[in-house]
Amino acid sequence: MEMTQMSPRRPYLLRAHYEWLLDNDMTPHIVVDVNVYGVSVPMEYVQNGQIILNISPRAVGNLELTNDEVRFNARFGGIARQVNVPMAAVIAVYARENGAGMMFEPELAYDEDTGSEETDAPIADNLVLIHDSRHGSKTSHDDNSPDDEPPPQPPKGRPTLRVVK
Repeated sequence: MEMTQMSPRRPYLLRAHYEWLLDNDMTPHIVVDVNVYGVSVPMEYVQNGQIILNISPRAVGNLELTNDEVRFNARFGGIARQVNVPMAAVIAVYARENGAGMMFEPELAYDEDTGSEETDAPIADNLVLIHDSRHGSKTSHDDNSPDDEPPPQPPKGRPTLRVVK
């Protein structure tokens, strides 16, 4: 069987490194490319098109490392979120404590998957923004409503603290 006909190595290497890091009492993190189609992560934590996710058992719930994706529940800023990361978007796995781990090399199977087969829309149109409901986020059609009032101005002068008993 030729290399091009074999299944991708990435999911197997990710699972192996995950177990190895846990066996050595390390905290596994993955680096994710958010520009890959199908990535669903809290976009407010993305920097330079990437997000680093702690996938240790203490940080996530219902972790699934399948051949196609990484899926789990986690809390971000106190809010429970569902995270879905296609395997093509996983760039690296490493230990927070010492950086032990590996970056994944590009694989032909993922180059084909990341194409625009699902949609011809630009990558930016495929990103999912997860709103923070604690701060009263509004949908985009509410932002232009004429009934909106400007936010109140903060008091002028020096801030003060009061002791409340």
